[in-house]
Amino acid sequence: MKDVRKILLPLPSTSNAEAALARGGMFARRFGAHLAVLHVRPDGRDIAPLAGEGMSGAMVEDLMRSADHESARHAHDVHTLFERYVATQPDIKVVPLHSTYPQDAPSISFTVARGVESEIIPAQARLSDFTLVPHPDSGDEVSSSETLHAVLFDSGRPVVIAPRTTPLGPIKRVCIGWNGTAESSSALRGALAWAQTAEAVRVLHCGDYQRRGPSAKDVVEYLAAHSIQADTVEFQPVERDVGKGLLAACQDFNADMLAMGAYSHSRLRQLILGGVTRHVLESANITVLMSR
Repeated sequence: MKDVRKILLPLPSTSNAEAALARGGMFARRFGAHLAVLHVRPDGRDIAPLAGEGMSGAMVEDLMRSADHESARHAHDVHTLFERYVATQPDIKVVPLHSTYPQDAPSISFTVARGVESEIIPAQARLSDFTLVPHPDSGDEVSSSETLHAVLFDSGRPVVIAPRTTPLGPIKRVCIGWNGTAESSSALRGALAWAQTAEAVRVLHCGDYQRRGPSAKDVVEYLAAHSIQADTVEFQPVERDVGKGLLAACQDFNADMLAMGAYSHSRLRQLILGGVTRHVLESANITVLMSR
């Protein structure tokens, strides 16, 4: 596959990182691509402007040292996990960052950057074919969700969310959640790389989900133009929840991946009212591609 040459995998911590690395390795093999693993260490000096009024200089210094120590521990833990993973994957070549990647062969690199995660990762994502992130439901590790949203809103590229648990095999069955929006169109384009070699592809739509735009039947015709056979199924909300209905339809299809647009409404409105994007992020147990 020539469509995917570089995959960015930011790992803020070890939370849900093993499953993300496993999925990333499968993608690298499938596409003959490079998997660029990135850990961003916060700069302790960035904390100083956030320190509360009334704190002495010594207290701020202690706070900065503590933050730096904590970030060093995270970096060490993530690198140890990376080393453990590559030791079990002899077919994936470890290469230095910015070196020439092997053509049509899987490779992987690891780098640590210092700075603000929500700035560095979207910038790196803009020159990656897509960004793979660990599942955001990772206990007390809020930054993983912040990373996901930063890439969604600021990179212009798709985001693929790894499942919570290590996947057992490659992606063979792909669902495309369609509602006619520009966001779902972007997700459709991103999903082509998997749909082209999938065993089965299904376009899912729902009257309560549909917005003004092309229909699911139009999507099937578009996929056919790319030599992809697909069928279409209209799903129903479950307990009046479109997100639950969408995931239930994916389960009925035994899907390995769901591709969908993210935040067709504003993110704030989704957070207040719930929304399909939020439900899928919280509840999906398969690989999910989202795009804006």
